[in-house]
Amino acid sequence: MNEDMFRTFDQWLRSEGYLMGEDSTSTLHRVLWLVAVLLFGYLVGLICRRVVIPLVAKVVSKTKATWDDYLFNPRVLRSISHLVPAMVVYVVIPYVFIGTGLWLDILLRISQIWLIIVGIRFFTALISSVYELSTQHEDLRDRPLKGVYQMLKIIVICVGVIGVVSVLVNRSPLALFTALGAAATVLMLIFKDTIIGLVAGVQLSANDMLRPGDWIKIPKQGIDGMVTEVNLTTVKVLNWDNSVTTVPPYTLVSDSFENWRVMQESGGRRVKRSVNIDMQSIRFCTPEELSAYADEEWFAPLKDEKEVVNLRVFRAYFTDCLRRNPRINAELTLMIRQLQPGPQGLPLELYFFSADRSWIPYEMLQAEVLEVCLAVLPRFGLHVFQSPTGLDLERTRINQ
Repeated sequence: MNEDMFRTFDQWLRSEGYLMGEDSTSTLHRVLWLVAVLLFGYLVGLICRRVVIPLVAKVVSKTKATWDDYLFNPRVLRSISHLVPAMVVYVVIPYVFIGTGLWLDILLRISQIWLIIVGIRFFTALISSVYELSTQHEDLRDRPLKGVYQMLKIIVICVGVIGVVSVLVNRSPLALFTALGAAATVLMLIFKDTIIGLVAGVQLSANDMLRPGDWIKIPKQGIDGMVTEVNLTTVKVLNWDNSVTTVPPYTLVSDSFENWRVMQESGGRRVKRSVNIDMQSIRFCTPEELSAYADEEWFAPLKDEKEVVNLRVFRAYFTDCLRRNPRINAELTLMIRQLQPGPQGLPLELYFFSADRSWIPYEMLQAEVLEVCLAVLPRFGLHVFQSPTGLDLERTRINQ
C-alpha cells in the first residue's frame, strides 16, 4: 500500500467527473476519500464476518482439542471482526489524508479511539474465554479464580480509558500514569474493596481455603451453607434454608470459618452422640448373664475374665453392632468411650462415621443408632440418667 495507489484513485475520480475540478484540499475531495476509507473498512469487516470467521469456526470445530473451542468462540471472533476494520482504517488514513493537517489529526484521533474501544472489547472477551477454559481444567475448576479474571478486566478497561484520555488531550499515556501516581491515595480509597478483595482472593486460591461448592459455616455472620460464587468483592453463600448471604472475601481471610470440604471428600461424616448412664445401675454381671453371653462372638475377648462389669459388656456388644451396620464406615474411627462423670451420671459417647455424607441419611442414621442404644441398655441392667419429670414426682407422691 503506497501513495501512488491513492493518486491513481484520485485521478480516476477526476476522470469520472466526481471532483469536477476540485483540488486535493477541497472539502468534497476529503469527504469522498473519507467515505471511500470507511467503505473499505466496512468491506474488510464484512469479509471477516462472512468468510474468515466461519472458516475459522469450521476448522476449530473439527479439531480434537477443546482449548480452541473456548479461545475462538463466537464472542472472541465477533470482537476480532470489529477489531480488523478499525486497524485497517487506522493504517489507511495517513496515506489518504497525507498533508491535510487538521483533517489528518482529527481522523487519526477518532480512529485511535475506535481502535482502543474495540481492543478493550477483544481483550475482555479473551479474558472471559480463558476463564471459561480454566473452569474446565481439573486442577483449576474448583479454584476461586473469578475475582482474578475480573481484576484483569478492570486493568484492561483502566488502561483503555487512560489511552482514550491521552488521545483526547494529546498527552503521553506515561504522563497520565505519572499524574495518577500522584493521586494514588485517592485511587486506593476508591478501589479499596477491590484491592483488598483481590489480595484476599489470591490468598484463598493459593492456600486452597475456599472453592465454589464448599459448605462453610461462619457463626459470627450467621452463615451456614454452600459457596455458590467467589468474586472480587463478595462471596455468595446459599444457606441451608435457601437464603443467600454475601460476605467480603477478606472476612474469610482475617477471621476463622469452618469448611466441610474435607468431610465431603472423605469416607464418612462424623457422628458424636452421648448418653448419660445412671451410675447406680453399673454392677458386675451375674453368672447367669455371663453364661447367656458366652456363645456370642462379640463376647469372646471377655470370656476368660472372672468378673465383668455390665457396662463393659454393653460397650463390647454395641461396638460390634456399629461395626456390622452397612451404613457406618468401620474403616474410620469407631469407639464407645466414657467421658468425665458428673452430677448427671456417666456420659457414654458413641463416636463413629456415617458412610453416607448427605444430611438426611446422616440424621436418620444417628437417630436410629441412639434409639437402639436407649432400647438395648435395660437388657444389660443399665439405666439412663435423667432429671425427675412431673410424672416421676407424681409417682413419688402417690407412693408416699
